[in-house]
Amino acid sequence: MTVPSPYADRLSRLPIERREVEVLGGTTAYWTYGPPLPQGAGPDAADDVPTVIAVHGFRGEHHGLEPVLAYLPEVRVIAPDLPGFGESAPLPGRTHDLDAYAQWLRDFSAAVAPGAVILGHSFGSIVSSAAVAGGLETERLILINPIGAPALEGPKGIMTRLAVLYYDLGAKLPERWGTAVLRSRLIVRVMSVTMAKTRDRVLRRFIHDQHDRYFSRFADRDVLRDAFVASVSNDVRAFAPRISAPTLLIAAQQDDITPIEDERRLAGMFPEAQLVEIADVGHLIHYETPAEAAGAIRGFLRVPVARGR
Repeated sequence: MTVPSPYADRLSRLPIERREVEVLGGTTAYWTYGPPLPQGAGPDAADDVPTVIAVHGFRGEHHGLEPVLAYLPEVRVIAPDLPGFGESAPLPGRTHDLDAYAQWLRDFSAAVAPGAVILGHSFGSIVSSAAVAGGLETERLILINPIGAPALEGPKGIMTRLAVLYYDLGAKLPERWGTAVLRSRLIVRVMSVTMAKTRDRVLRRFIHDQHDRYFSRFADRDVLRDAFVASVSNDVRAFAPRISAPTLLIAAQQDDITPIEDERRLAGMFPEAQLVEIADVGHLIHYETPAEAAGAIRGFLRVPVARGR
């Protein structure tokens, strides 16, 4: 049964439009939240509304960032599903590695909103950083729960190695059984329980429902395996020194994936960056503390609060 969103009322006030675009031979589905894109003038049309392209994390899709977007009515946010996840088709004839995702983001931005602010969450922070370091032009970069240290190292390295075994098993079993293992509701629930830090029972039920609904909407096990390998084999540190755009890092003080000490070190690797730390939350800032994340984003973009919000 679907659990009502605590953010449904705010989200219902936003205009939302679904669109599609061909990128690298595959169809990318994306949603525009807030003021619509200018009509009839092409993607280069200028207006007074800040435009942000928001890239979700591993195994997720665009719905995951909606609680943050609900608190940003003053901003136009374009939220695509990554290729091979949600409603976006895989990239034909390509391994879904970091190079492919970074190229996809550069081409997607050029087609839909050139020069837009780029926002990435979790694995999306790696994709966004790689794309910007590789030439994607943006005035500003926003990273929520950035992956700022190697996943196979540190206090959660053992858990990551268990995940590697899990995805290896899913890839090696006969397709039907392997896919069933990778879509296991039990495994998804374990992941969700591990990441959630809130003690609010209503919010926890919502988080678990979101993961149940959207965490297994991948095209096939090959895409999932490729993306997983990309997510644990890379981190933002490799790209930070080459990113000249002002960068905002929004990090959780209880993140199990990248400890806050590593996030503080990561902030110092960018030529120009600021770090906002959020207490009492882990890797699910976008679900548990979206108002705080939106406030940091609004301040970074210098956007005034809309009346009545």
